[in-house]
This record gives sequence, structure tokens and C-alpha cells, in this order.
Amino acid sequence: MYPIELTTPMSKDLTDHGFEGLTSSEAVDSVLSEKEGTVLVVVNSVCGCAAANARPGAKLSLENEKKPTKTVTVFAGVDKDAVNKAREFMLPYPPSSPSIALFKDGKLVHFLERHHIEGRSADIIAANLKMAYDKYC
Repeated sequence: MYPIELTTPMSKDLTDHGFEGLTSSEAVDSVLSEKEGTVLVVVNSVCGCAAANARPGAKLSLENEKKPTKTVTVFAGVDKDAVNKAREFMLPYPPSSPSIALFKDGKLVHFLERHHIEGRSADIIAANLKMAYDKYC
């Protein structure tokens, strides 16, 4: 577990932009079990690629005509139960943080693993997610 003083600003980077922070397995299950609408899930992390690429890319991606019905986040290394539950919904992909998943009507339809995020700019990540929104939202 990371110290809360370290991770709070990283969490707020998304929650201050409309992402709902999910901190329990029950909250994740409730949101991802919904059978209507689209949900973007950001698995947040303390790593540099989350700060430089994933979080900015996720926020930029929402500057699109089509966008997810809900945007949520779970924090790896902080909200263990919430992250583990989210990862159950992200199978067959292995655990990856940061990562970004798009669900439509309760089904995983688009997924960016860490290796899709690391080394790519926030603009490239946003463009990738916007294409997914245009297709699924």
C-alpha cells in the first residue's frame, strides 16, 4: 500500500475531472455489472507513465462528441479489493497498471494495457480512446 499523502493528488487528477473513484469491490461490481451504457475504467498507478500518459490521455479523450456514459477509476496499490474486482471484469487480459478499459453494456470492448500506454503520448492515447468511443458510444 502506498501512503495516502502520495496518492491523493494522483487520484484527484482524475476525480477532479469527473471520474468517480471506486474504492470497494462492491462499487466496481455495481458499475461494471450494468447492462446498458458505456463505462471507461482507468486503473490508476503511481508510475510515471500514468502521470505523463494514461491520466492526461484519458482526460483528453473526453473532448469528443461521443464519450462514455460513465467514467470511473480504481487505484492499483491503494484500493486492492476494487482493483482486483475490476481486473476480474478485464479478463482475459493479465493485471496491468496503468490500464484503461471501455465497457459497453457490461462487456469489455476495448483495452489498453500498460505496454500500449508506456512510451506513447497522451495525445496518441486520447486518439486511440476517441476511436473506441466513436465505435462503441
